[in-house]
Amino acid sequence: MEKIFHGRVVVPGTAHAKALVSHGGLNTLASFQKALMFGDKKATCSDQNNPDLYGKPLAGCALCLPQTIGSTTGGMVLFCATKMGRQPACLLFSKPIDSLAAAGAILSGVWTATPMPTIDNLGDEFLDAVSTGDAITVTEDGTVIVG
Repeated sequence: MEKIFHGRVVVPGTAHAKALVSHGGLNTLASFQKALMFGDKKATCSDQNNPDLYGKPLAGCALCLPQTIGSTTGGMVLFCATKMGRQPACLLFSKPIDSLAAAGAILSGVWTATPMPTIDNLGDEFLDAVSTGDAITVTEDGTVIVG
């Protein structure tokens, strides 16, 4: 059975990808560092402090998370991942997006040809309803369909 959520569009676009869920905050620098430094095209998560994501490929997934945490470089890390083609298919936040993640997503949307739709304010029930591996569809108006 499909579950439908409506959020705020931060970066418009459409996506269809498998979910990768983190119930804790995403530290963008710790997660993408090795992928950006050493050429890992799958962008395997290198943040050992995030048991939901550690060791899993971030590139091409529908990244479902409450928020980002950590370094002030977070926005630039997202932009660089997108520029290198190692970004998630979309970013889906249960809470309001923070300014650093918003900066990275918006820079990616403006300065790259690669879309990374970004939706926030999907609600805590979104993270309760989605599981890693679920099919996710994102529409232009901020609708997120799980299932």
